[in-house]
Amino acid sequence: MSDIIVPSPADFHVHLRQEKMAKLVTPHVRQGGFSLAYVMPNLKPPVTTTEQALKYKAELEAIDPGVEYLMTLYLTPDLTPEEIVRAKEAGIAGVKSYPRGVTTNSDSGIESYEMYYPVFEAMERVDMVLNLHGEIPSDAKTNTHILNAELKFLTHLHSLHKAFPRLRIVLEHATTRAAVEAVKACGPTVACTITAHHLELTVDDWAGQSFNYCKPVAKYPDDREALRDVIREGHPRFFLGSDSAPHPYDSKSTSTPTQGCAAGVYTSPILLPLVTHLLESFDALDKLEGFVSTFGRRFYRRELNAENTQKIVLRKVGPHVITGKYGVDEHTVVPFWAGKEISWKIVTN
Repeated sequence: MSDIIVPSPADFHVHLRQEKMAKLVTPHVRQGGFSLAYVMPNLKPPVTTTEQALKYKAELEAIDPGVEYLMTLYLTPDLTPEEIVRAKEAGIAGVKSYPRGVTTNSDSGIESYEMYYPVFEAMERVDMVLNLHGEIPSDAKTNTHILNAELKFLTHLHSLHKAFPRLRIVLEHATTRAAVEAVKACGPTVACTITAHHLELTVDDWAGQSFNYCKPVAKYPDDREALRDVIREGHPRFFLGSDSAPHPYDSKSTSTPTQGCAAGVYTSPILLPLVTHLLESFDALDKLEGFVSTFGRRFYRRELNAENTQKIVLRKVGPHVITGKYGVDEHTVVPFWAGKEISWKIVTN
């Protein structure tokens, strides 16, 4: 097999930032082979209202109108059931929950879920998606840290699913076998995104290497194998959400005694060839279309038809080196696997 055709790949978790950084990275969605981007709301300040989400969408469309941007709201105490109804009517697709302080721009995140039950009831009623960053904050008193923060979060997933069985929930960027098993144990309204970089990295790859450091961190080889297994299985509730997260070069490459490097791995410019390369490496190339297009679109009710399908052709061209950086000066970003070789390339986009 030398050519593969994929219908309208969709990235159901991407960070497009704002201002100059947005202008740099937004075109990379289409460059990487994707025609739909599910956009995260953790800007400064976060996107918390329908008006803000629509303004942000217009800014992204002005940069590149060739992508369908699905917008989200940031879950905060100010979000009301009435705002959920307005958001749904305006085409906002989901609400993103960040536990406080666990990742980039999550200082406005939640402490507990019960206070949001009226919002979740409204979301269930109007059929909006709840996206969960599946970690709890580190706490030495409970022995909670970045390696078990996802595991300890999973009780919240089960509780929310039990309380709102018709609410569509996505556990974002799973990194553990336990998370895979937890999502499988839930009903058809619960799904899970998997990133490209978590299909490759383990804890050894980010310990001491800042460009592989993200939240949640990559875990153990057995956890990585569980992610690969569920893709090989072709499970329809597991699909691609890249969590592609650009940071300026200096914030990724350096840390100080009082501040660590930024958490985030940037994959957008090479995303579809990268995913193809990785799936081929663990004998799952026949599952590519489901993972990057069909499954996620079905869950988000964005299925394809003859009018909205764009066919992307990938060709195996032999090893070639991934670009080392994009942008200039303080807005330079470095992609995942920069300087390494990859075997696939988009030949029509």
